[in-house]
Amino acid sequence: MQEKEYALYKGEEIIAMGTKREIAEQLKISVRSVTCYGTPSYAKRTSEKNGRRLVKL
Repeated sequence: MQEKEYALYKGEEIIAMGTKREIAEQLKISVRSVTCYGTPSYAKRTSEKNGRRLVKL
């Protein structure tokens, strides 16, 4: 099974692309943090301009 690909945005800028693990390694954060960026509760707590958004490709 192939791993899912994601893009991580801050505002309209792409910060990183790849699997959750690859994104975590690029940013030197945990995979759990990357996963959090894709949750509805995180989106509610942050603004679209300043918050990060994880989008499944």
